[in-house]
Amino acid sequence: MASDSPDDDTNAGLVARTSDGDNAQPYSISEISALLKRTVEDRFGFVRLRGELSGVKRAASGHLYATLKDDKAVLDAVMWRGNCQRLPFTPEDGLEVIATGKLTTYPGRSKYQIVIERMELAGEGALLALLERTKARLEAEGLFAADRKRALPYLPRTIGVVTSPTGAVIRDILHRLADRFPSRVIVWPVLVQGQGSADQVAAAVRGFSAMAADDPDRPDLVIIARGGGSIEDLWSFNEEVVVRAIAECTIPTISAVGHETDTTLADYAADRRAPTPTAAAELAVPVRAELAATLEDLAHRQRQCALRPVALGRERLEARVGRLPRPEALLQGPAQRLDDEGERLRRALRDRAGKGREALGLLRLSPAMLQRGFRDARLALARQRLDPALVLRPVSERRAALDALARLAEQLHPDRPLKRGYVRVMDGEGRTLTRRADAAEQARLVLKFDDGELGATPDGAAAPAASPGPKPKPARAKRPPEPPKRQTDLFE
Repeated sequence: MASDSPDDDTNAGLVARTSDGDNAQPYSISEISALLKRTVEDRFGFVRLRGELSGVKRAASGHLYATLKDDKAVLDAVMWRGNCQRLPFTPEDGLEVIATGKLTTYPGRSKYQIVIERMELAGEGALLALLERTKARLEAEGLFAADRKRALPYLPRTIGVVTSPTGAVIRDILHRLADRFPSRVIVWPVLVQGQGSADQVAAAVRGFSAMAADDPDRPDLVIIARGGGSIEDLWSFNEEVVVRAIAECTIPTISAVGHETDTTLADYAADRRAPTPTAAAELAVPVRAELAATLEDLAHRQRQCALRPVALGRERLEARVGRLPRPEALLQGPAQRLDDEGERLRRALRDRAGKGREALGLLRLSPAMLQRGFRDARLALARQRLDPALVLRPVSERRAALDALARLAEQLHPDRPLKRGYVRVMDGEGRTLTRRADAAEQARLVLKFDDGELGATPDGAAAPAASPGPKPKPARAKRPPEPPKRQTDLFE
């Protein structure tokens, strides 16, 4: 009897045959793959897996491909682009994560995999490990170098604050600034926690940095602030995009994230770290009262420096004046000598007057005395001898000057040019005319030539000729009268 078992080698044939009553129809590869896919997805439609990421890579489409592994098994994983964009961290090899999603199969490779919908770090230890790796990588690029740190402005006119506009942080900063030194504050509102907060903080920092230098709203200082919280709450300020934005900012920055014990990568990238937002406000501006006191102290010291030379000079002057004698003591000797000389002068005048009075009393005038004086004077006059040169020299000098004047007058005589062919035009009264208009107004003109005169009229008609007379002699310039002779002083 023939066996119906499929394992019966006797029924094995070259061509597959379907036995009567056999319901095991053969499946196609696609059908069995689809059945497996539905079975796996129905059974494992929601799973949470813990494992270490390996082989992480992002496709050009934005999807994330990786493997989850532990010490004994490996599972392929895929995360679509929409879910990748909501990740609060950047997946890296070696991170231990908890992935939430569903298991499915990939018929193209006959593999099963997990489609991850949400991925979280497996505890704070994994989060700190990611933080340390990110810090080491950015530090190797020099983003935390000390030589990149800039000094904060001493008194910023405008302060930009990147924080949440509804939290207590901005109120603390504004209150502290009002107490210390009221300044203009521009708030750039951002999310400081949750999905998209890191991108908003980075965009705010870059927005302040991109303002033009001449923009009146450009701040002189930027404060990135947030209140305290867990490491997960502060994670946005550990994101690489925020750290790079702070490091590339062209404006000095202060990082005030969390409390004094909280440290983020933003603190390393900023120019200064403040333990709290309130401390950031204290670092940003000085105390106005202290500044006013300092200015007053400097002004007082300036006045003291200006007045000290005067005070020292006054002290030296008073010391020197104290060593000088009094004016009364200086004048005592001269005053005494003046009194003595005045008294001697009065006595000398009295003596001189007395002697003169005695001499006048003894004087007696007589005719003999007068005649004797007259004879003495006549004899003295007779002894005087006058030198003729004393009289002749001034006379000859004055005669030479007078001859020069006569020659000059002869050269300048108005009739002198007549010898060279010129004619002198005169009116009827003998006045010389030099202008044509004056000649036209005359009824008769007299033309004087070298050898005589000729009458003429202005219209050109000949006038009666004047009787020729003897040629007049040129007038000789009269010599000025000689000054009266004066006897020169014999004692000159």
